[in-house]
Amino acid sequence: MDNFTSRSTFFLMGFSDIREIQIFHAVLFLLIYLAALLGNLLIITLTTKDHCLHTPMYFFLKNLSFLDVGLISIPVPKSIMNSLTNDNTISFLGCVSQVFFFFLLATTEVALLTVMSYDRYIAICHPLRYDIIMSHGACVQMATSSWLSGSLNAILHTAFTFSTPMCGSPEVHQFFCDVPQLLSLACSFNTGELVVIGLSLVLDFGCFVFIDISYIHIFSTVLRIPSRQGRSKAFSTCLPHLLVVTLFLSSGYFAYLRPLPKSPSLLDLLISVFYTVVPPTMNPLIYSLRNKDMKMALRKLKITGYFQSN
Repeated sequence: MDNFTSRSTFFLMGFSDIREIQIFHAVLFLLIYLAALLGNLLIITLTTKDHCLHTPMYFFLKNLSFLDVGLISIPVPKSIMNSLTNDNTISFLGCVSQVFFFFLLATTEVALLTVMSYDRYIAICHPLRYDIIMSHGACVQMATSSWLSGSLNAILHTAFTFSTPMCGSPEVHQFFCDVPQLLSLACSFNTGELVVIGLSLVLDFGCFVFIDISYIHIFSTVLRIPSRQGRSKAFSTCLPHLLVVTLFLSSGYFAYLRPLPKSPSLLDLLISVFYTVVPPTMNPLIYSLRNKDMKMALRKLKITGYFQSN
């Protein structure tokens, strides 16, 4: 088998080589990408400018929006460009960069979603102690720890993924450089990366269990709230968060635990969309359009902009 580790190019096979489907894919991904950028940048702007949103919940939400902008920007623009130009190449350095930044942002997002569930648990189950437990210093430490865990995981995955020589045709049957596809190109069994993946999945499962336990306590507390409006507000905040976490982690688990088929599978492409494209697009809809504080901040921003323009 021909060793191509030293070569400068991979080929991202994408969804199809039919020109009409490539154009459709590019247009669809462009619309989704613009919607995700607009929604997340709006959240970042509102949580920065409006002092009423300078609370722990919106501090973490702003971090989440930063992560989502980066996460969707790793695979989508390159995939759009490849489809429009009918050129499916990506440089070796570009592939390494995609792997590194994907794990950096995805791991940080899992950690941050766990922190956000803890924030909601304290806010609903221990409201009188909320300001003490979720102080500004504590929030900064939690966010910093999330980013550090993402950085460490990204370094390990990148180092081990590309430590084993790769053989044969450098075709990656994905729309970005995803690790399961890269491992299928390895000349020999990549034990190191499989161990790192295993540890990552165990830690992700631990985060998911922690989130579930937090929400069990949250829901048991919410059900005791006498006000129907209060229960509705709590559920509208927590249930979408739990839905995004479940979708994000379950699709990632399926992709990384499922044995790759011998021939390219459309299912693998669709599953990867659920952990790279869907969460960054859904989060702004969940956290802004359904949130009264965000709507109020948006109205104030519009009013301020109107008076400044006149």
